[in-house]
Amino acid sequence: MESCMFCTSATALDGDRMKTSTSISVLKPLEESAYRCLISYRSSDFGTLYTKLNLQPGIATVIDNFYICPTNKKKIILVSSSHNDRDQSLFISTDEGATFQKQPITFFVETLLFHPKEEDKVLAYTKEGKVYVSIDLGKKWVLLQERPCHVFLSLPSGYRYITCQIQNCSDKTMTVQFAGGTDRDSLTVQDDYIFLQTTSANKTKYYVSYRRNGFVQMKLPKYALPKDLQIISTDENQVFVAVQEWYQTDTYNLYQSDPQGVYYSILLENVRSTKQPEENVLIDILEVRGVKGVFLANQKIDGKVTTLITYNKGRDWDFLNPPDIDMNGKPTNCKPPDCYLHLHLRWADNPYVSGTVHTKDTAPGLIMGAGNLGSQLVEYKEEMYITSDCGKTWRQVFEEEHHILYLDHGGVIVAIKDTSIPLKILKFSIDEGQTWSTHNFTSTSVFVDGLLSEPGDETLVMTVFGHISYRSDWELVKVDFRPSFPRECTDDDYESWELTNLQGDRCIMGQQRSFRKRKISSWCIKGRSFTSALTSKVCECANSDFLCDYGFERSAPLKSQSSKCFADFWFNPEAPPEDCVLGQAYTSSSGYRKVVSNVCEGGVDLQQNLAQHLCPLTAPKGLQISIRGESLAVKPGEDITFIVRQEQGDILNTKYQVDLGDGFKAIYVNLTMTGEPIRHRYENPGIYRVSVKAENVAGHDESVVFVQVNCKSALWFSLVPVVGRNQEVNLTAIILPRNPNLTVFYWWIGNNLQPLLTLDSFLVTRFAVTGDVRVTVQASCGNSMLQDSKVVHVFDHFHVLPLKFTKHLDMYNPNIPEWREDIGRVVTRLVAKVLFQIARKMFPFHTKPQSSSVR
Repeated sequence: MESCMFCTSATALDGDRMKTSTSISVLKPLEESAYRCLISYRSSDFGTLYTKLNLQPGIATVIDNFYICPTNKKKIILVSSSHNDRDQSLFISTDEGATFQKQPITFFVETLLFHPKEEDKVLAYTKEGKVYVSIDLGKKWVLLQERPCHVFLSLPSGYRYITCQIQNCSDKTMTVQFAGGTDRDSLTVQDDYIFLQTTSANKTKYYVSYRRNGFVQMKLPKYALPKDLQIISTDENQVFVAVQEWYQTDTYNLYQSDPQGVYYSILLENVRSTKQPEENVLIDILEVRGVKGVFLANQKIDGKVTTLITYNKGRDWDFLNPPDIDMNGKPTNCKPPDCYLHLHLRWADNPYVSGTVHTKDTAPGLIMGAGNLGSQLVEYKEEMYITSDCGKTWRQVFEEEHHILYLDHGGVIVAIKDTSIPLKILKFSIDEGQTWSTHNFTSTSVFVDGLLSEPGDETLVMTVFGHISYRSDWELVKVDFRPSFPRECTDDDYESWELTNLQGDRCIMGQQRSFRKRKISSWCIKGRSFTSALTSKVCECANSDFLCDYGFERSAPLKSQSSKCFADFWFNPEAPPEDCVLGQAYTSSSGYRKVVSNVCEGGVDLQQNLAQHLCPLTAPKGLQISIRGESLAVKPGEDITFIVRQEQGDILNTKYQVDLGDGFKAIYVNLTMTGEPIRHRYENPGIYRVSVKAENVAGHDESVVFVQVNCKSALWFSLVPVVGRNQEVNLTAIILPRNPNLTVFYWWIGNNLQPLLTLDSFLVTRFAVTGDVRVTVQASCGNSMLQDSKVVHVFDHFHVLPLKFTKHLDMYNPNIPEWREDIGRVVTRLVAKVLFQIARKMFPFHTKPQSSSVR
């Protein structure tokens, strides 16, 4: 029996043992949470007795987090901090928390992660971004890397996905699993699949790795232009994804992959979505647990939301049949096709209560959900409905939403009203919701926060936790249904039921499946040894066991009206796949593929008579040359790395001619297959045309990128200080040292918020308003920006004497822009002297006689 652990504040409890089921106990559950507690309690008898954990006798222990090994529930690790937060320790248990061993650590844990299969291997991610590894359940720790391995690394050139072996992880042993940069936080690992995405030029591409092999771009239909992609499920060697396309705002399209997760076919369009805080997205699709292949989804078309169900992993979808009578026995008057049953498919924000639809692996066929009858789903209607035959028939059980808990493999269903007022009554059913009884679980009304039972729902003991008032701590009430059942069930207490879809077909996913359930008249406990699956029989294959292959679609995807798949206009079934290698063979698609996990045999085979073709030599296509880090401007002598990629076409028989623009030329073979980068240095400033040409007998492709090599520059701005209104004036900006780089000049005149842009270093303009006008010039060169600013005085009447100079002065005075000032002073003196002489002739001077004392 698994133990139950809780924690509370130091002042909440006085004794070392808690009271039993009918009493109220002040507690706070501890499950991998962010809050801290000082006192921990443990129960090994379903919460009847709680014993305080004396982790350090005489010393108050602060518990930060609580981790349970997923493959061995007996192994537990508590993370504890000292009162001054100066150090941390681990408390390790191998007996469900009966005893703990203290293990000091030299780092501060942010998160602990157990290995999914090997129970003694643990990773620790620290608050400083370091990763430690332990192979003995936390007793000894080794620094795996200063930076996280097998996760994203934040590098100057972006985020990279790299891996290394735990036993030997260093900079030299790291392996780059994906050649290019990746988007932050896009790495997702689920079962046999690893997903990541890259964004470049406002275009996102999605990649998948199957069973830790190389990454391959995920192939959606050609004209699917996703702006978001969510992984729904990776069960049974298949990927379900929801894709929001460019025209969608609150809906997604559902796609299903081949076993490798590469090629995707559409299953259902316009599945409703809801945006949550922190950019989280909820998709209205739910996998029914207990029966493989069954899903529920809410589709939104023209503002109307309707609920659909599939029994064959999305190949066919149908509406939910409404019940004939309501919970009071009155006719519902709900008749298809104008009226169906619709369910809310929301997840609960509180992890200790059920969502609006409740299913369990231990109770196949049993589904409870909140919704309404009508032509569409109504948000404020949350009547409760139940089915015990996996969605074929439904019954109404409550008029308001309830939180649900299954006990004893669904043999007991517990329901507590979802309300904001305190409660002391719960309802329970032992006949799959046909009749309900009430039970006063406490004498004092409690605001219910959640329901707990032992994992697996195999027992008849549950715990209700909540609080008496909003200022009080949590309170626990144990409810034990075992006394209501006098004995264990025998074979005579069960009856069988067969799984069928809404059309009555018994062959679902290639087999006929029957399950057993307890008879309504039997009051007995199913117990831990109960198994619901009874028999299964493989069926002959039929058309409904096949769905459309990649590049094909059905004309009527909602119902089973059409089983024929047609090639999309953009898809050529005879064309070789992109990874087709010369000399190898490929099989053209018939338009169908068997539903993954479908076990039918014989009968119809829509994949037969497939034509075999030899892979031809294909011309290279989608050739790209890029710069690592995506910076197109570097400094002289700085290392630059070019990456060459090819999306389609032959690689083995293709030559790659590379010209780096500064005289370096080379020919490579297998360049894009090896992924080997090209490293180079440019010694002189300038703009260089870098090109790569891929060529074979079938054709060629070319890609070009321009690189700017910039040295440190200075900006010199020349502007006459005085000018007349509406008179032409020359604004001149000089970049030094001069080089043939492409420089863009931004001219900001006065208070104008729209600059004038030029590729020339001068601008001829006029000023229409008198006064002081500030002129600012910005020179953008590569990844640098220089700026200078001056003020010009604009007068209404001002005489300008135009002067002309040879245009070769810059050439005669290289890198000396000050020649303008020097010549300006010379010209000023000459002009002043000429003006003085003119003025003297026009206005002769008349001097007075000098005194004798002055000679």
